Amino acid sequence: MINLKSQITTFKSPKAAILLLGLLVLGVGGCAAAESPQKNKLAEDIKTAQTSNSTLTLNKVTLEQANEKGETFWKVNSQNAIYSKDKKTVNVQKPTGKLFQDGKEIYDVQAESGEVFQEGNQVFLKGNIVATDLKHGVVLRGNELEWRPKEDVLVVRNNLTGEHKQVTAAAKEARVFTRAKRMEFFGSVVANLKDPIVQLRTEHLVWFVEQQKVSTDKPTEVDRYKDKIVTDRGFADKVDVDLKTKIATLTQNAQLMPADPPLQIESSLMSWNFPAQSVVSPGPVKVFHRVEKVTMSGDSGKGDLDKKVFHLMGNVVGIGQKRQAQLNTDRVTWYLTNQTFDAEGNVVYRQLNPVFNLTGPRAAGQLKDETVIVKGDGGGGQVVTEIVPAEHEKTLGN
Repeated sequence: MINLKSQITTFKSPKAAILLLGLLVLGVGGCAAAESPQKNKLAEDIKTAQTSNSTLTLNKVTLEQANEKGETFWKVNSQNAIYSKDKKTVNVQKPTGKLFQDGKEIYDVQAESGEVFQEGNQVFLKGNIVATDLKHGVVLRGNELEWRPKEDVLVVRNNLTGEHKQVTAAAKEARVFTRAKRMEFFGSVVANLKDPIVQLRTEHLVWFVEQQKVSTDKPTEVDRYKDKIVTDRGFADKVDVDLKTKIATLTQNAQLMPADPPLQIESSLMSWNFPAQSVVSPGPVKVFHRVEKVTMSGDSGKGDLDKKVFHLMGNVVGIGQKRQAQLNTDRVTWYLTNQTFDAEGNVVYRQLNPVFNLTGPRAAGQLKDETVIVKGDGGGGQVVTEIVPAEHEKTLGN
């Protein structure tokens, strides 16, 4: 073993095979003006380490790697480094350094230890990883880091956390694709949006940092918090959140369950605006009041959860489960605080006790206690009352 104390060494080459040791000819202390006999002796020691099974220990080392164009891939500083001929690696202790892409610095990194592979295609760091995105300010922490510059991927895993002014996240692993400008989290992902406070839980999350968007194509739970209490809970097979507009789009088996009003909203597609506390569904939607047991559904709908009003349009069906009352109409406005509604267009109201049907152009009332008034429109629209014979009661509502 050759032990060179206080050695400052530079390793810069696209081949990255022997040049780490070759550049040691700069001499002890990094002095390029060292005498020729010292250079020759050091070169002989390097050659001996390369042609034998020995290792070489270096102190105060700077390792660099460049591509064929001369663009730097990475630069690692270490207090202590050990070159292994057999493993074709350099083991470094307390490394700090920078990662580059297209010749530009993109990440600061630090760790407890690491390996630099002799072929120059990979840097592997371990223990108390801190990787800082120099452009966007994202800080990744974990216990393992891989930088594979030719694949344009930075991997951080094992107790991974990510911090940013907009989002914090925890997962089993993160992969950063810098050219594609995206960051992907895998395994037990928990992402917290800071304003408003919203938490996403899923198995795979993609963060487009520059676009200020997060997206997942896996089943996801979305919780909104106020004073550390969940006020609204959403579910969907696919979720997209725009961090600028603070609007979440829930797609496929989408469901939203606000605590106040106590609703269960279901649709294949809905847009949830966090600041406005509103939800919009351009397609079929069903709204169920969990306390009053009243359901309203329509071809589309939009709700103001703050004002507690929901509008449904197209083939609207309202059902009061307590007394088996049913309303059919073209449009309805549902006032959730007092459970009243205004309906307009082709109104049909049916109930079991007493058994009758009402039809007309407009209606108002409550489904939960069957206080419904069907009205004319003042322009010739008539209200028709139909008394249903007892033998037909069982078919009502079908």
